Amino acid sequence: MIPIRALFVASRLWFGLITLVLLFVAAYAFPILFPLVKVAFVVFMVLIGVDFWLLFRTTNYPSGSAFFARREVPERLSNGDENPLTIYLENRYSFNARVEVIDEIPFQFQRRDVLFQAQLKPHETQAIRYELRPTRRGEYSFGAVNVFVLSPLGLLKRRYQFEQGKLVAVYPSFLQMRQFELLAATNRLTEVGVKRIRRIGHSMEFEQVRPYSTGDDVRTINWKATSRRSDSQGASLMINAFQDERSQPVYCLIDKGRVMQSPFEGLTLLDYAINASLVLSNIALMKQDRAGVLTFSDHIGQLLPAERRTGQMLKILELLYRQKTRFLESDYESLYTSIRTHIRQRSLLLLFTNFETMSGMQRQLPYLRRLAKDHLLLVIFFENTELRALIDQPATDTEHVYMKTIGEKFSFEKKQIVKELGQYGIQTILTAPQNLTANTVNKYLELKARGMI
Repeated sequence: MIPIRALFVASRLWFGLITLVLLFVAAYAFPILFPLVKVAFVVFMVLIGVDFWLLFRTTNYPSGSAFFARREVPERLSNGDENPLTIYLENRYSFNARVEVIDEIPFQFQRRDVLFQAQLKPHETQAIRYELRPTRRGEYSFGAVNVFVLSPLGLLKRRYQFEQGKLVAVYPSFLQMRQFELLAATNRLTEVGVKRIRRIGHSMEFEQVRPYSTGDDVRTINWKATSRRSDSQGASLMINAFQDERSQPVYCLIDKGRVMQSPFEGLTLLDYAINASLVLSNIALMKQDRAGVLTFSDHIGQLLPAERRTGQMLKILELLYRQKTRFLESDYESLYTSIRTHIRQRSLLLLFTNFETMSGMQRQLPYLRRLAKDHLLLVIFFENTELRALIDQPATDTEHVYMKTIGEKFSFEKKQIVKELGQYGIQTILTAPQNLTANTVNKYLELKARGMI
């Protein structure tokens, strides 16, 4: 039964049969062709038998494995990013093999076009590389790698199946996190939109007294240390060196309510907030600050206290992986109560949420003002990019004019929200989803440079 289940018919065989049928029909009109057609039919049947023998013979392959394939998938996939996958092929036949590879990818991708074709010489290996972009966190189940092998005759196909079933978890965008980490280590964050922030003044955390170097601020010269050094080792200016304030608590507050369910380029606003929180937490730890996470919706979700210990990023990654959007309105009163109870030290609070109207923001404003009294609060919400595209289009008729007017009203209301929050000392970021990570990192570095945290 195994050869029968693995046997498939190639299109060339169907074309051959159709040609033979037409020749038999023609032979009824021209009987002189009938003997030639019978010979062609016998030859065609012999070729089918030879093709079957070439594909299914096992004398040279005791294990019956005349072809081998293997799919290489990362242990976990990065949400919202292009993840590389590789299929390795090895032809163990003694003839040139033409292969068709169908990879059974998880149903979440809703793709039916993962078909690859290749030509392999005897005992040759090849690698097929392609990419997948998941848009939801969770477990993804890969099926089999189906390889259909054709001999040089190309009449039949033999199917091989490899990698039967594999579960892979899709985590928040750790590829984006690594990209920012690498660029930060090599001083190239400007490539992803992070601006160079000029430091305003000095922090008050003294680090050391060191010799003056060209470019140092002359206002930091320590004249007493300079005079002592001049007496003992010759004239040399000494300056006071200061370092950034360290170990400041930085919390990402992630709203999981219904306002974060809106989609953009396949991802929800919640997923954008989760990806940005992961990157920002990693940057904060690199800056020697402490990073923590709190999630909330109609009730408080999970709270990870801000720490700078080994393994903190892994804890943050696992916490963010499990978050799901809820479809109820978020309870800011519970958020304020939880923060007042569990976060006693003044901290930087980055609130990822979304306000569509002024009235929606004003309902939560009393709780935001109370948070801003005890902490440095940064409210991050989203610009409606579809609305912006509608506004930028020229009006062509009366209906379009009406739509543009309504769109401009909502867009203006978003700007009003920014001004209203600013009146109470609340920092804000109004950003498009695709620019969220870069804008959030920019604001964090700006606040740190200004000594506000």
